[in-house]
Amino acid sequence: MLEVPSGALADIVGRRNLLVAAGVLMVAEIALLCLAPRGQGQLLFTVFLVNRILSGMAEAAASGADEALAYDALKRDGNPEDWGRVLERQIRYQSIGYVFAMSVGAAVYDPELLNRIMDGLGLALHFDPETTLRFPLYLTLVMALGALIQTLGMEDVTPAKPQMKQARLTRTQSIGRAFRMTYRAGRWILQSPVALCVILAGMLFDHVIRVVITLNSQYLREIHFPEASFGLIGSGIALMGIFVPKIAEKMDARFRPSVNFFAVSVLAITGLTGIAFFWPYAGLLPLALLSGVMMFTHFFSSRYLNQVTASEMRATVLSFKGLSYNLAYGIAGLLYALLLAYLRELASSNGPVAVAKLEPLVFRQSFLCLPGYFILMLAVLIGFARHQLNNRAKPNHIQDLAP
Repeated sequence: MLEVPSGALADIVGRRNLLVAAGVLMVAEIALLCLAPRGQGQLLFTVFLVNRILSGMAEAAASGADEALAYDALKRDGNPEDWGRVLERQIRYQSIGYVFAMSVGAAVYDPELLNRIMDGLGLALHFDPETTLRFPLYLTLVMALGALIQTLGMEDVTPAKPQMKQARLTRTQSIGRAFRMTYRAGRWILQSPVALCVILAGMLFDHVIRVVITLNSQYLREIHFPEASFGLIGSGIALMGIFVPKIAEKMDARFRPSVNFFAVSVLAITGLTGIAFFWPYAGLLPLALLSGVMMFTHFFSSRYLNQVTASEMRATVLSFKGLSYNLAYGIAGLLYALLLAYLRELASSNGPVAVAKLEPLVFRQSFLCLPGYFILMLAVLIGFARHQLNNRAKPNHIQDLAP
Protein backbone atom coordinates (compact mmCIF):
# COMPACT_ATOMS: atom_id res chain seq x y z
CA MET A 1 0.00 0.00 0.00
CA LEU A 2 2.96 2.34 0.32
CA GLU A 3 3.42 2.80 -3.39
CA VAL A 4 0.29 4.85 -4.06
CA PRO A 5 0.77 7.65 -1.49
CA SER A 6 4.47 7.80 -2.35
CA GLY A 7 3.64 8.79 -5.92
CA ALA A 8 1.37 11.57 -4.72
CA LEU A 9 4.00 12.66 -2.19
CA ALA A 10 6.51 12.86 -5.02
CA ASP A 11 4.24 15.25 -6.86
CA ILE A 12 4.12 17.43 -3.71
CA VAL A 13 7.58 17.39 -2.11
CA GLY A 14 9.53 16.80 -5.31
CA ARG A 15 10.66 13.70 -7.15
CA ARG A 16 14.35 14.35 -6.44
CA ASN A 17 13.76 14.46 -2.68
CA LEU A 18 12.03 11.09 -2.72
CA LEU A 19 14.78 9.59 -4.88
CA VAL A 20 17.40 10.85 -2.42
CA ALA A 21 15.40 9.29 0.40
CA ALA A 22 15.24 6.03 -1.57
CA GLY A 23 19.03 6.17 -2.05
CA VAL A 24 19.63 6.65 1.67
CA LEU A 25 17.30 3.75 2.49
CA MET A 26 19.07 1.53 -0.03
CA VAL A 27 22.46 2.27 1.51
CA ALA A 28 21.04 1.55 4.97
CA GLU A 29 19.44 -1.77 3.98
CA ILE A 30 22.58 -3.10 2.27
CA ALA A 31 24.85 -1.85 5.06
CA LEU A 32 22.73 -3.83 7.53
CA LEU A 33 23.37 -7.03 5.58
CA CYS A 34 27.07 -6.28 5.32
CA LEU A 35 27.30 -5.90 9.11
CA ALA A 36 24.90 -8.73 9.99
CA PRO A 37 26.44 -11.13 12.53
CA ARG A 38 26.72 -14.86 11.85
CA GLY A 39 25.42 -17.57 14.15
CA GLN A 40 23.01 -15.37 16.15
CA GLY A 41 19.59 -16.52 14.98
CA GLN A 42 17.31 -14.07 16.79
CA LEU A 43 19.48 -11.04 16.03
CA LEU A 44 19.92 -12.16 12.43
CA PHE A 45 16.16 -12.49 12.03
CA THR A 46 15.70 -8.94 13.34
CA VAL A 47 18.35 -7.63 10.93
CA PHE A 48 16.64 -9.29 7.97
CA LEU A 49 13.24 -7.98 9.11
CA VAL A 50 14.54 -4.41 9.29
CA ASN A 51 16.26 -4.93 5.93
CA ARG A 52 12.96 -5.94 4.30
CA ILE A 53 11.16 -2.95 5.82
CA LEU A 54 13.85 -0.55 4.59
CA SER A 55 13.79 -2.21 1.16
CA GLY A 56 10.02 -1.78 0.91
CA MET A 57 10.28 1.86 1.96
CA ALA A 58 13.02 2.48 -0.63
CA GLU A 59 10.99 0.90 -3.40
CA ALA A 60 7.91 2.85 -2.36
CA ALA A 61 9.83 6.14 -2.30
CA ALA A 62 11.25 5.59 -5.78
CA SER A 63 8.05 4.15 -7.22
CA GLY A 64 6.85 6.45 -9.98
CA ALA A 65 9.16 9.29 -8.94
CA ASP A 66 12.18 8.14 -10.97
CA GLU A 67 10.32 7.64 -14.25
CA ALA A 68 8.23 10.79 -13.78
CA LEU A 69 11.34 12.91 -13.14
CA ALA A 70 13.10 11.52 -16.21
CA TYR A 71 10.09 12.01 -18.50
CA ASP A 72 9.37 15.55 -17.32
CA ALA A 73 13.05 16.47 -17.66
CA LEU A 74 12.93 15.23 -21.25
CA LYS A 75 9.70 17.13 -21.80
CA ARG A 76 11.25 20.34 -20.46
CA ASP A 77 14.68 20.14 -22.10
CA GLY A 78 14.08 17.98 -25.16
CA ASN A 79 11.38 16.19 -27.08
CA PRO A 80 9.00 13.81 -25.23
CA GLU A 81 8.69 11.83 -28.46
CA ASP A 82 12.26 10.66 -27.76
CA TRP A 83 11.05 8.76 -24.70
CA GLY A 84 11.08 5.55 -26.73
CA ARG A 85 14.81 6.00 -27.36
CA VAL A 86 15.36 6.63 -23.64
CA LEU A 87 13.53 3.42 -22.75
CA GLU A 88 15.45 1.48 -25.37
CA ARG A 89 18.78 2.57 -23.92
CA GLN A 90 17.66 2.10 -20.34
CA ILE A 91 16.61 -1.52 -20.90
CA ARG A 92 19.76 -2.20 -22.90
CA TYR A 93 22.06 -0.81 -20.20
CA GLN A 94 20.11 -2.67 -17.50
CA SER A 95 20.63 -5.92 -19.37
CA ILE A 96 24.34 -5.32 -19.79
CA GLY A 97 24.60 -4.33 -16.14
CA TYR A 98 22.77 -7.50 -15.10
CA VAL A 99 25.19 -9.69 -17.02
CA PHE A 100 28.17 -7.81 -15.58
CA ALA A 101 26.79 -8.02 -12.04
CA MET A 102 26.07 -11.74 -12.37
CA SER A 103 29.55 -12.45 -13.68
CA VAL A 104 31.44 -10.33 -11.15
CA GLY A 105 29.22 -11.48 -8.28
CA ALA A 106 29.81 -15.13 -9.10
CA ALA A 107 33.56 -14.54 -9.41
CA VAL A 108 34.02 -12.75 -6.07
CA TYR A 109 31.80 -15.30 -4.33
CA ASP A 110 34.14 -18.15 -5.29
CA PRO A 111 37.07 -18.36 -2.81
CA GLU A 112 39.00 -20.85 -4.96
CA LEU A 113 38.93 -18.53 -7.97
CA LEU A 114 40.00 -15.52 -5.88
CA ASN A 115 42.84 -17.47 -4.28
CA ARG A 116 44.11 -18.58 -7.69
CA ILE A 117 44.04 -14.95 -8.84
CA MET A 118 45.93 -13.84 -5.73
CA ASP A 119 48.53 -16.56 -6.29
CA GLY A 120 48.88 -15.56 -9.94
CA LEU A 121 49.47 -11.96 -8.89
CA GLY A 122 52.01 -13.03 -6.29
CA LEU A 123 49.98 -11.62 -3.40
CA ALA A 124 50.03 -13.30 0.00
CA LEU A 125 46.27 -13.11 0.44
CA HIS A 126 43.96 -16.01 1.18
CA PHE A 127 40.16 -15.88 1.26
CA ASP A 128 37.88 -18.34 3.01
CA PRO A 129 34.21 -18.96 2.13
CA GLU A 130 32.94 -16.98 5.12
CA THR A 131 34.80 -13.92 3.84
CA THR A 132 33.85 -14.17 0.17
CA LEU A 133 30.23 -14.75 1.16
CA ARG A 134 29.94 -11.02 1.85
CA PHE A 135 31.86 -9.73 -1.16
CA PRO A 136 28.76 -9.46 -3.41
CA LEU A 137 27.09 -7.49 -0.61
CA TYR A 138 30.04 -5.10 -0.40
CA LEU A 139 29.85 -4.52 -4.16
CA THR A 140 26.11 -3.92 -3.88
CA LEU A 141 26.78 -1.36 -1.15
CA VAL A 142 29.21 0.43 -3.47
CA MET A 143 26.51 0.49 -6.16
CA ALA A 144 23.97 1.84 -3.66
CA LEU A 145 26.38 4.63 -2.66
CA GLY A 146 26.88 5.44 -6.34
CA ALA A 147 23.11 5.61 -6.84
CA LEU A 148 22.78 7.94 -3.84
CA ILE A 149 25.51 10.23 -5.20
CA GLN A 150 23.71 10.34 -8.55
CA THR A 151 20.41 11.31 -6.95
CA LEU A 152 22.10 14.08 -4.94
CA GLY A 153 23.28 15.55 -8.23
CA MET A 154 19.80 15.54 -9.78
CA GLU A 155 17.75 18.64 -10.42
CA ASP A 156 14.05 18.50 -9.66
CA VAL A 157 11.56 19.19 -12.41
CA THR A 158 8.55 20.63 -10.62
CA PRO A 159 5.31 20.29 -12.54
CA ALA A 160 3.22 21.79 -9.76
CA LYS A 161 1.11 24.85 -10.41
CA PRO A 162 2.40 28.16 -9.02
CA GLN A 163 -0.41 28.51 -6.49
CA MET A 164 0.58 25.20 -4.95
CA LYS A 165 3.89 26.64 -3.80
CA GLN A 166 2.61 29.77 -2.10
CA ALA A 167 1.97 28.31 1.37
CA ARG A 168 4.23 25.97 3.26
CA LEU A 169 2.22 22.94 4.27
CA THR A 170 2.44 21.24 7.64
CA ARG A 171 3.22 17.53 7.80
CA THR A 172 -0.46 16.69 8.40
CA GLN A 173 -1.56 18.91 5.52
CA SER A 174 1.04 17.32 3.21
CA ILE A 175 -0.16 13.82 4.08
CA GLY A 176 -3.77 14.82 3.58
CA ARG A 177 -2.97 16.43 0.26
CA ALA A 178 -1.01 13.35 -0.83
CA PHE A 179 -4.04 11.15 -0.26
CA ARG A 180 -6.30 13.64 -2.05
CA MET A 181 -3.96 13.57 -5.03
CA THR A 182 -3.96 9.79 -4.87
CA TYR A 183 -7.76 9.78 -4.98
CA ARG A 184 -7.83 12.23 -7.90
CA ALA A 185 -5.23 10.23 -9.83
CA GLY A 186 -7.15 7.00 -9.24
CA ARG A 187 -10.37 8.61 -10.39
CA TRP A 188 -8.61 10.04 -13.47
CA ILE A 189 -7.31 6.57 -14.39
CA LEU A 190 -10.82 5.12 -14.16
CA GLN A 191 -12.15 7.97 -16.32
CA SER A 192 -9.35 7.83 -18.89
CA PRO A 193 -9.95 4.88 -21.24
CA VAL A 194 -6.44 4.87 -22.70
CA ALA A 195 -4.64 5.04 -19.33
CA LEU A 196 -6.89 2.37 -17.84
CA CYS A 197 -6.46 0.01 -20.80
CA VAL A 198 -2.68 0.49 -20.88
CA ILE A 199 -2.40 -0.35 -17.17
CA LEU A 200 -4.71 -3.37 -17.48
CA ALA A 201 -2.86 -4.68 -20.53
CA GLY A 202 0.51 -4.33 -18.82
CA MET A 203 -0.90 -5.96 -15.68
CA LEU A 204 -2.13 -8.96 -17.70
CA PHE A 205 1.21 -9.64 -19.37
CA ASP A 206 3.21 -8.90 -16.22
CA HIS A 207 1.45 -11.06 -13.66
CA VAL A 208 1.24 -14.21 -15.78
CA ILE A 209 4.81 -14.11 -17.03
CA ARG A 210 6.23 -13.18 -13.63
CA VAL A 211 4.76 -16.40 -12.25
CA VAL A 212 6.68 -18.33 -14.93
CA ILE A 213 9.90 -16.39 -14.29
CA THR A 214 9.55 -17.03 -10.55
CA LEU A 215 9.46 -20.76 -11.30
CA ASN A 216 12.12 -20.78 -14.00
CA SER A 217 14.63 -22.76 -11.93
CA GLN A 218 12.22 -25.67 -11.54
CA TYR A 219 11.29 -25.36 -15.22
CA LEU A 220 14.93 -25.51 -16.31
CA ARG A 221 15.43 -28.66 -14.23
CA GLU A 222 12.42 -30.25 -15.92
CA ILE A 223 13.87 -29.59 -19.38
CA HIS A 224 17.16 -31.24 -18.32
CA PHE A 225 19.44 -28.24 -17.75
CA PRO A 226 21.93 -28.70 -14.89
CA GLU A 227 21.79 -26.20 -12.03
CA ALA A 228 25.33 -25.06 -12.79
CA SER A 229 24.05 -23.61 -16.07
CA PHE A 230 21.28 -21.47 -14.55
CA GLY A 231 23.46 -18.38 -14.10
CA LEU A 232 24.79 -18.60 -17.63
CA ILE A 233 21.26 -19.02 -18.99
CA GLY A 234 20.06 -16.02 -17.00
CA SER A 235 22.88 -13.89 -18.39
CA GLY A 236 22.14 -15.07 -21.92
CA ILE A 237 18.46 -14.19 -21.61
CA ALA A 238 19.37 -10.80 -20.14
CA LEU A 239 21.42 -10.09 -23.26
CA MET A 240 18.12 -10.00 -25.16
CA GLY A 241 17.77 -6.56 -23.65
CA ILE A 242 20.36 -5.34 -26.14
CA PHE A 243 18.13 -5.83 -29.18
CA VAL A 244 14.51 -6.35 -27.98
CA PRO A 245 14.04 -2.68 -26.93
CA LYS A 246 15.34 -1.57 -30.33
CA ILE A 247 12.68 -3.72 -31.98
CA ALA A 248 10.07 -2.21 -29.64
CA GLU A 249 11.21 1.30 -30.56
CA LYS A 250 10.82 0.55 -34.27
CA MET A 251 7.40 -1.01 -33.67
CA ASP A 252 6.31 2.06 -31.72
CA ALA A 253 7.38 4.36 -34.57
CA ARG A 254 5.75 2.28 -37.30
CA PHE A 255 2.58 0.71 -35.85
CA ARG A 256 -0.48 1.80 -33.90
CA PRO A 257 -0.66 0.81 -30.22
CA SER A 258 -3.41 -1.71 -30.99
CA VAL A 259 -1.17 -3.48 -33.52
CA ASN A 260 1.68 -3.63 -31.00
CA PHE A 261 -0.70 -4.97 -28.36
CA PHE A 262 -1.82 -7.84 -30.57
CA ALA A 263 1.75 -8.60 -31.64
CA VAL A 264 2.91 -8.89 -28.03
CA SER A 265 -0.21 -10.95 -27.21
CA VAL A 266 0.68 -13.46 -29.95
CA LEU A 267 4.24 -13.70 -28.61
CA ALA A 268 2.93 -14.28 -25.08
CA ILE A 269 0.51 -17.01 -26.18
CA THR A 270 3.27 -18.66 -28.21
CA GLY A 271 5.67 -18.60 -25.26
CA LEU A 272 3.12 -19.86 -22.72
CA THR A 273 2.05 -22.65 -25.07
CA GLY A 274 5.67 -23.58 -25.79
CA ILE A 275 6.69 -23.97 -22.14
CA ALA A 276 3.71 -26.28 -21.53
CA PHE A 277 5.35 -28.93 -23.74
CA PHE A 278 8.54 -29.06 -21.60
CA TRP A 279 10.73 -29.80 -24.62
CA PRO A 280 14.15 -31.01 -23.42
CA TYR A 281 16.67 -28.19 -23.93
CA ALA A 282 14.58 -26.61 -26.73
CA GLY A 283 12.13 -25.49 -24.03
CA LEU A 284 14.57 -22.68 -23.33
CA LEU A 285 13.34 -20.87 -26.46
CA PRO A 286 9.76 -20.19 -25.26
CA LEU A 287 11.13 -19.15 -21.85
CA ALA A 288 13.41 -16.63 -23.58
CA LEU A 289 10.43 -15.48 -25.66
CA LEU A 290 8.44 -14.75 -22.50
CA SER A 291 11.36 -12.74 -21.12
CA GLY A 292 11.27 -10.71 -24.32
CA VAL A 293 7.53 -10.16 -23.82
CA MET A 294 8.29 -8.67 -20.40
CA MET A 295 10.70 -6.22 -22.04
CA PHE A 296 8.09 -5.27 -24.65
CA THR A 297 5.53 -4.80 -21.87
CA HIS A 298 7.78 -2.47 -19.89
CA PHE A 299 8.60 -0.45 -22.99
CA PHE A 300 5.09 -0.01 -24.37
CA SER A 301 3.33 0.55 -21.02
CA SER A 302 5.80 3.28 -20.08
CA ARG A 303 5.68 4.83 -23.56
CA TYR A 304 1.91 5.08 -23.77
CA LEU A 305 1.10 5.84 -20.14
CA ASN A 306 3.55 8.74 -19.91
CA GLN A 307 2.19 10.14 -23.15
CA VAL A 308 -1.37 10.46 -21.85
CA THR A 309 -0.60 11.50 -18.26
CA ALA A 310 -0.35 15.11 -17.11
CA SER A 311 2.90 16.11 -15.39
CA GLU A 312 1.26 17.11 -12.10
CA MET A 313 -0.01 13.57 -11.49
CA ARG A 314 2.58 11.55 -13.41
CA ALA A 315 4.38 10.04 -10.41
CA THR A 316 1.08 9.13 -8.75
CA VAL A 317 -0.27 7.41 -11.85
CA LEU A 318 2.99 5.49 -12.32
CA SER A 319 2.78 4.40 -8.69
CA PHE A 320 -0.72 3.11 -9.36
CA LYS A 321 0.69 1.11 -12.26
CA GLY A 322 3.40 -0.44 -10.09
CA LEU A 323 0.95 -1.22 -7.30
CA SER A 324 -1.53 -2.83 -9.68
CA TYR A 325 1.20 -5.01 -11.18
CA ASN A 326 2.37 -6.19 -7.76
CA LEU A 327 -1.19 -6.77 -6.55
CA ALA A 328 -2.02 -8.84 -9.64
CA TYR A 329 1.19 -10.83 -9.22
CA GLY A 330 0.37 -11.52 -5.58
CA ILE A 331 -3.13 -12.73 -6.46
CA ALA A 332 -1.70 -14.86 -9.28
CA GLY A 333 0.71 -16.45 -6.81
CA LEU A 334 -2.17 -17.37 -4.49
CA LEU A 335 -4.22 -18.78 -7.38
CA TYR A 336 -1.25 -20.80 -8.57
CA ALA A 337 -0.74 -22.23 -5.07
CA LEU A 338 -4.42 -23.25 -4.99
CA LEU A 339 -4.02 -24.83 -8.43
CA LEU A 340 -1.04 -26.86 -7.24
CA ALA A 341 -2.99 -28.03 -4.18
CA TYR A 342 -5.91 -29.08 -6.37
CA LEU A 343 -3.68 -30.94 -8.83
CA ARG A 344 -1.88 -32.76 -5.98
CA GLU A 345 -5.19 -33.88 -4.54
CA LEU A 346 -6.42 -34.94 -7.98
CA ALA A 347 -3.24 -36.92 -8.69
CA SER A 348 -3.33 -38.58 -5.26
CA SER A 349 -6.97 -39.59 -5.71
CA ASN A 350 -5.98 -41.75 -8.66
CA GLY A 351 -3.73 -43.87 -6.47
CA PRO A 352 -0.60 -43.50 -4.32
CA VAL A 353 2.18 -41.59 -6.06
CA ALA A 354 5.71 -41.15 -4.72
CA VAL A 355 6.55 -37.59 -3.81
CA ALA A 356 9.55 -37.67 -6.16
CA LYS A 357 7.17 -38.31 -9.05
CA LEU A 358 4.18 -36.35 -7.78
CA GLU A 359 5.77 -32.90 -7.63
CA PRO A 360 7.20 -32.90 -11.20
CA LEU A 361 3.87 -34.26 -12.47
CA VAL A 362 1.87 -31.54 -10.71
CA PHE A 363 4.32 -28.86 -11.88
CA ARG A 364 3.96 -29.93 -15.52
CA GLN A 365 0.18 -30.09 -15.27
CA SER A 366 0.04 -26.59 -13.77
CA PHE A 367 1.82 -25.11 -16.76
CA LEU A 368 -0.85 -26.60 -19.04
CA CYS A 369 -3.34 -24.20 -17.44
CA LEU A 370 -1.36 -21.02 -18.15
CA PRO A 371 -2.13 -20.57 -21.90
CA GLY A 372 -5.87 -21.06 -21.30
CA TYR A 373 -5.91 -18.66 -18.38
CA PHE A 374 -4.02 -16.02 -20.34
CA ILE A 375 -6.28 -16.35 -23.41
CA LEU A 376 -9.39 -16.09 -21.22
CA MET A 377 -8.12 -12.95 -19.49
CA LEU A 378 -7.00 -11.54 -22.84
CA ALA A 379 -10.51 -12.01 -24.27
CA VAL A 380 -12.00 -10.24 -21.24
CA LEU A 381 -9.51 -7.38 -21.62
CA ILE A 382 -10.20 -6.97 -25.36
CA GLY A 383 -13.95 -6.87 -24.74
CA PHE A 384 -13.52 -4.31 -21.96
CA ALA A 385 -11.12 -2.21 -24.03
CA ARG A 386 -13.49 -2.15 -27.02
CA HIS A 387 -16.29 -0.95 -24.79
CA GLN A 388 -14.16 1.72 -23.12
CA LEU A 389 -12.46 3.06 -26.23
CA ASN A 390 -15.48 2.98 -28.52
CA ASN A 391 -17.88 4.66 -26.10
CA ARG A 392 -15.70 7.34 -24.51
CA ALA A 393 -13.60 10.15 -25.94
CA LYS A 394 -9.97 9.39 -26.76
CA PRO A 395 -7.03 11.73 -26.04
CA ASN A 396 -5.82 13.47 -29.16
CA HIS A 397 -2.20 12.40 -28.73
CA ILE A 398 -2.82 8.61 -28.85
CA GLN A 399 -5.25 7.69 -31.59
CA ASP A 400 -6.53 4.33 -32.79
CA LEU A 401 -5.62 2.45 -29.64
CA ALA A 402 -8.77 0.39 -29.94
CA PRO A 403 -8.35 -3.02 -31.56
